[in-house]
Amino acid sequence: MITTTYQVQGMTCGHCVSSVSAEVGAIPGVSDVQVDLASGQVAVTSESPLDAASVRAAVDEAGYELVDA
Repeated sequence: MITTTYQVQGMTCGHCVSSVSAEVGAIPGVSDVQVDLASGQVAVTSESPLDAASVRAAVDEAGYELVDA
């Protein structure tokens, strides 16, 4: 298992956390998503490395922005 942390901008409440968790969690191979609202960090655990474009698309679909590192 691999855990990768992403920075997401625009989350302000519990609904934001739920939306991002649901969209990112729907990516094939993702087994766990932990969102820290205060820091904007999203830790994604997956079976293999994820395509950054897939994560970006999921975060965009939820209505938020993935911040480039």
